Parts: sequence; structure tokens; C-alpha cells
Amino acid sequence: MSNAYQLIEHNYDVVVVGAGGAGLRATFGMAQKGLKTACLTKVFPTRSHTVAAQGGMSAALGNMGQDLWQWHMYDTVKGSDWLGDQDAIEYMCREAMPAVIELEHYGVPFSRTEEGKIYQRPFGGMTTNYGEGTAQRTCAAADRTGHAILHTLYQQALRHDAEFFIEYFALDLIMDDSGACRGVVAWDLAEGTLHLFRAHQTVLATGGYGRSYFSATSAHTCTGDGNGMVLRAGLPLQDMEFTQFHPTGIYGSGCLMTEGCRGEGGYLTNSNGDRFMERYAPNAKDLASRDVVSRSMTIEIREGRGVGEHKDHIYLHLEHLGADVINERLPGIAETARIFAGVDVTKEPAPVLPTVHYNMGGIPTNYHGEVVVLKDGNPDTVIPGLMAIGEAACVSVHGANRLGSNSLLDIVVFGRAAAIRCAELVRPNSAHPATPQPAVDKILARFDGLRNAKGENPTAGLRMRMQRTMQNHAAVFRTGESMAEGIKLLEEVHAGFDHIGVTDRSLVWNSDLVETLELDNLLGCAMVSIKSAINRPESRGAHAREDYPDRDDEGWMKHTLAWLGPKSEVTIDYRPVHTYTLTNEVDYIPPKKRTY
Repeated sequence: MSNAYQLIEHNYDVVVVGAGGAGLRATFGMAQKGLKTACLTKVFPTRSHTVAAQGGMSAALGNMGQDLWQWHMYDTVKGSDWLGDQDAIEYMCREAMPAVIELEHYGVPFSRTEEGKIYQRPFGGMTTNYGEGTAQRTCAAADRTGHAILHTLYQQALRHDAEFFIEYFALDLIMDDSGACRGVVAWDLAEGTLHLFRAHQTVLATGGYGRSYFSATSAHTCTGDGNGMVLRAGLPLQDMEFTQFHPTGIYGSGCLMTEGCRGEGGYLTNSNGDRFMERYAPNAKDLASRDVVSRSMTIEIREGRGVGEHKDHIYLHLEHLGADVINERLPGIAETARIFAGVDVTKEPAPVLPTVHYNMGGIPTNYHGEVVVLKDGNPDTVIPGLMAIGEAACVSVHGANRLGSNSLLDIVVFGRAAAIRCAELVRPNSAHPATPQPAVDKILARFDGLRNAKGENPTAGLRMRMQRTMQNHAAVFRTGESMAEGIKLLEEVHAGFDHIGVTDRSLVWNSDLVETLELDNLLGCAMVSIKSAINRPESRGAHAREDYPDRDDEGWMKHTLAWLGPKSEVTIDYRPVHTYTLTNEVDYIPPKKRTY
């Protein structure tokens, strides 16, 4: 089989797959440290999904009032509903301040206060003094913070001579018999060639799998490619039952209306004109955490207080802020509402609905970015040669629910951590071991099989069935009965994939084949997600079960690990949450009732 395709071979110290914020921060950090670094990306780097992050990046700088990283850590642990690993959360919150200052020095054009300091806005779940006050912690570049960070990081990567392979689709990891990763095989979409990249460290920064759902704020490129590769390598994914719904996706399109809207003073109303969040979260109100606001909106709609012709959405009000504030601090939001909802937010409310936004689960790693597995009783056994960062990874700093503005922080802090770790582990230009040929042959056989698939099921039809199944059966509220029905439907889709048909056999710009490969990745993510969910009989963070409405710390304060078999069977095990901290600057934060 290996002779059917001529592989072009490359040798690098490090290969990063993905050029979003996490991938670029790692790429330039590694190149800066003298490592020969390649970055593979299926879209042009500045088209990566980080470009869509609007609201900002959290750090306890204290520019708008007193703040401490210990308060930030408390908020993150509480926001995670005590499923986050406290060592990793401590690391992230302590590194937040230098990470933001570093970005400022690299050239990120943050918005400024009158004194010239970085402007910080309030965000959901971010408090002062361990939950007593509201923190202004989110560093913003108007409402285009991700855009500003992504462009800056790409420029830095070019400055440090990292090599980019743009519009390359990563097919699979090259794993040897010892269980180590030796690199990756990728397809150059423009030239139609296949490439073998040898690397001492392969870093997966491929983003989330939001497109396994019908309505998502995610770009159409968010197809869980790294997660799919990890599952096919026989490794588990962690906490895949936890999918975050953002409260304010534009009704009909799912486009994001940043939490910064509510941070700047926006609020939600129902058909009676009531600011209903005051009933559900009397202290935080519209700035409660995302899972709380999404469920509150869903309850309002279910109980008949939705707005619009079908009473199936909610209003987000910004008009009271005035055109000057909106145009200075939320210009992109005004444009998005005008294009996708036909609404002038300076004069009328925007129609919004909870929409799939973020995956807390992913590839299990430690806070260095190294992929870890449960082996011989040790839940933190490192897989040699393999790392994961960003939304593709599960460190886990977000636990069962991510706080808004912790994702841009996550990608920068752990992208940097991965670069630091690679510099410790890899000797520049050292020789590569022999490539395990059976692993390469297996990758090429799968690629050839899908390229020449002649079944009766078109990719788009199967994808739509999967997306609607996930939207209907693994949504804001869940029950065992609904998820069991969803699993049955999803297994039918999975069986249908064995009879998929690809009509375009070419190797150049073959979107039919790209979408089929992406669907394979999405299906794996969806399957382990819903089967992990039905296996967790409690409500925690974004996983809200109506048949098990309470959190069960005694039985279920643990991470789910899920492996996918060849016939869609899922094997599940568990590993403990890290309750220890890294320094004596902060104590373990014990679980308590999560209210806002």
C-alpha cells in the first residue's frame, strides 16, 4: 500500500498541528528556543478559529480595581464545578499576568484606560474576594481580542523563522510499537501530495469539535481532527460529556454575541420584558456562568416566556448603552447583529439563543502540555513524543464548565508551557529513530479506502443526521432516556459511515474527501461524548441531567476517560481530579454548592 502513494519526507525537532492561538504560541516559542519547528494547518493561520474570539483574556492585573490571581483561581475552580485540576488551574492563573504583558510587548493592540493601562471588563463568574464582588479581569481589544492576538502571534512566528505548511490536512499520528509518537502524515490539499513529518514532539492544537452539533458558534473547520487522530491511535479522550452552550448565539445563525455585551452592561429579557436572570442568579444576574445563564434561558422558553413568533428565543438588550459606547467597545457585535439578525443594536434588542460554543473535554494532558494516560494504575503516565494544547486538550483547567475569557488565557499559557517543555526534552537536530512502516501503511490504507469509497451514503447526509442527533439528544438539558435514543441514532450513523460514498477521487482540492475525513473525526468525538454523558448519573457544570439533578461529589468528582473501538463501542474508565496545588501560595479549594 505504501507504494500507491509517494510520500514526501520531512525531519523536524517539533511539528505543531494547528495554527490557532495555541498552535502559534507554541510554534513561535519553540522556534525562538532554537528548535527546528514546522506548523501544519488546514486553513491559513489567521483564518483559524481563534480569530472569532471576541470578549477578551482574563488576568488579575488589577487595572480597574483590586484583584488577585488567587481570586481568579477560586472563580475558575468554582466555575469548573470542582472538576478542574487545581494544580493546572493554579499554574494558569499565576501565569496569566505575565502572559498578557508578554502579548502586549509582542504587539497586541489592547484597548486602554484613560491612564493608558490595558482596559479590563467584567465577565461571567469572575469575582473579587472569593465571590463577594464583581471583578473587571478580562483584558480586551474592543470585541476583536482573538483577532488581535492571532495576527500578533502569526507575525511573531514568522519573525522567528518557523516553517508553515499551509492548507495541509493532518491524517493520523505515526505511533510505534512502544506507544511513542514519531510524527504525523499529512495531505497537501493544493498540490495533492502526501507528506510524512518525523518529529521528536508532535503537538496537537487542532481546536474543538463544535461542528458535531447542528447549531454552533464554531467555524465549519472545528471538526475535532486531533481528537479523532488520538482515538484512532488507541488513546482515550477525557471529559467529553461536557459541552458548553454559549447563552447568546444569534437566533437562526448561531453567530456569537460575546459575553462582553453583558460585561459592558447588556441584559436579557423574556416576552414579559422581565430581566429574568435576577430570579436565577440574584447576585451575578446576567453575569452568572455560561451554563447557568443557558439553562435559565432554556427554562424561560420552555415555560412559554420566549420571544418572537414561535416564542423560541430571548432578547439581548444593548440599546441603553448608547451608540458611542457600542461603537467604541462592541463595534464587531453591532456589525454581526446587523448582518445576521438585521438588527441595529443601538436601537433595538438582538434575538439570541443558547448555542454550542466550547468543548471542555479533549486529549488528557498535564500542565506542561504532555499527553497522559491511565497505565499500570498511574493516571499521569506520559505518552512519549505527543503533546496537546488549546481546546483540543483537556488539562483540565475548565473542568465541567469554562468561564468566559479563560479560553484565550488557556491557549497562550499552555502554548507557552508546551514550548518550554519541548526545549527541555528535545536536543536540536538530533537523529530520528526509524519510522514504523506498519503504522504508515495503516494510515495510507485508511486514506485510500475513504478516497475510493463507493457506498450509497453521501457525507453531507450522514453529517446532518449526526448533528441533529447531538443537538436533540445531548443538549442543554439531558435525560438517560433521551441520550439512549441519541446513542441508537448515532450508532446507525456510524454504521452508515461504512457505506459512505466519495464521488471525487482527485487529490487536489478535493472538498468531498476533506469533509469525509472530518466527518470521521466528528463521529468519533460525538460517540464518546454522548456515551460518556449517559454514564455520568449526576448534574455538574454543563452536564445537566433532569433525571439526576444534583451534583454527586462522593461518587463522581472524577474525570471520564473514553476509548473508541472499531465498531463504535466505547470503553470508559476514570481518573481522579488533581486536588493538590503546586505552591504554598494557595490552598486546596474544597467543593461547596455553586451559586451565583
